[in-house]
Amino acid sequence: MSTGTVVLQFMATALVIVACGVVLARTGDTIADRTKLSGVWVGSVLLALATSLPEIVTDVAAVRLGVVDLAVGDLLGSSMANMLLLGIVALSPGGRALFGGASRTHSLNAALGILLTIMAAVTLIVRPSARVLGVGIGSLLMVLVYVLVSGVAYRINQDRPLPEAHRDLVGAMSMSRAVGGLLASAVLIVLVAPRFAHLAHVLAEQSGLGTTVVGTVLVGLSTSLPELVTSLAAVRLKAYDLAIGNLFGSNAVNMLVFAALDPLHPPGALLSVADASHLLTALMAVALMAVGVVLTVLGPQRPAAVSRGGGAALLLLYGVGVWLLTR
Repeated sequence: MSTGTVVLQFMATALVIVACGVVLARTGDTIADRTKLSGVWVGSVLLALATSLPEIVTDVAAVRLGVVDLAVGDLLGSSMANMLLLGIVALSPGGRALFGGASRTHSLNAALGILLTIMAAVTLIVRPSARVLGVGIGSLLMVLVYVLVSGVAYRINQDRPLPEAHRDLVGAMSMSRAVGGLLASAVLIVLVAPRFAHLAHVLAEQSGLGTTVVGTVLVGLSTSLPELVTSLAAVRLKAYDLAIGNLFGSNAVNMLVFAALDPLHPPGALLSVADASHLLTALMAVALMAVGVVLTVLGPQRPAAVSRGGGAALLLLYGVGVWLLTR
């Protein structure tokens, strides 16, 4: 198969996954609306889980193909990509008030993503061999931290309701239709993701870039595009908590996926056997999320200036990260 054919098929399968991810976000958002949960919690947990399904299924397929670095690169690269998307959303026409209209408690969700990513980086360095029921000890600790911190975040935000504009975002979709759409999209992703992972592997070999770079940049960015579509739609309707929470929350959820993938790889937990070059990706993701924390804290004071300057800073820092990874 020629490189051109591989690229075209890769783009086609990526487009299908992105479209399914958007449907997952829309239907998941509708279900969240019907359950009357808080905007911060819906964005950082429920929407994050829905829009992270493309990463999860793609990485399961990659691990089954034996391409561990493609899966690890996708998860860490998606965390980088989500912060690039936050910068794009901040610079969009409706993003000027993004950080001024959102809850400061998003800094807690961002801090959780930073903590979990640092734990992943430490696991890459230490490479512990211990596993519990097939799950690496590092992955297991990340799950425990996520459960504890997200529980605290839920209690803090349970009285902060969804904005009225949120009803325009979810529309008049019924609960049964939302559940049906969510399941149908999930099934289609399950069917397409193995081919997507295989094409990414072939592309990495034919281009000479390697599975680490392809997973981090191409696959990571492709599987994060549903978050961009969802967040842009939320910003247009001034549902700022959903827009920011979705991106920060997805970064935390990405780190949980390691626990699901570890049992599929008998030779060892993914973070204990992956290439050490992923450490740079993890550190860049942490740096990008740290900028995000600063923006959520400063945003209420000068929202327009923070959105413009912060958005540009995120785009620049992401570009530097990709440049370093491809050297």
